[in-house]
Amino acid sequence: MKVAGLGFRSNASVASLRDALDAAGGPNGLAAVATVSDKADALALQALARELGLPIRGISAARLAEMQTATQSEFIKARFGTGSVAEAAAVAAAGRGARLISVRATSQDRMATAAIAEGDGE
Repeated sequence: MKVAGLGFRSNASVASLRDALDAAGGPNGLAAVATVSDKADALALQALARELGLPIRGISAARLAEMQTATQSEFIKARFGTGSVAEAAAVAAAGRGARLISVRATSQDRMATAAIAEGDGE
């Protein structure tokens, strides 16, 4: 199962999320999008998921904090306990044996990040 993890500021637009996802490799073959649970109901994320026909998987902040990430943002590490919400959410949602196939990429306006992972989905 291929999952895109998304990290974003609360005022990020659908265009920002789409731009980050495109920078990470695009939506082809995705089974879901994922982010921290507290932002799973964000309007921009819901709109992107609807546009792509994908479910949203909310990952608890505690679970994200357990994840090691390939890239590190000190700001995000201080807030969430992980170096990248996008990478951690992608790996957590992709299931056992998940591995990153695209590290964190940032939207041009720097409002959103995306990463893609693939795993067995369980």
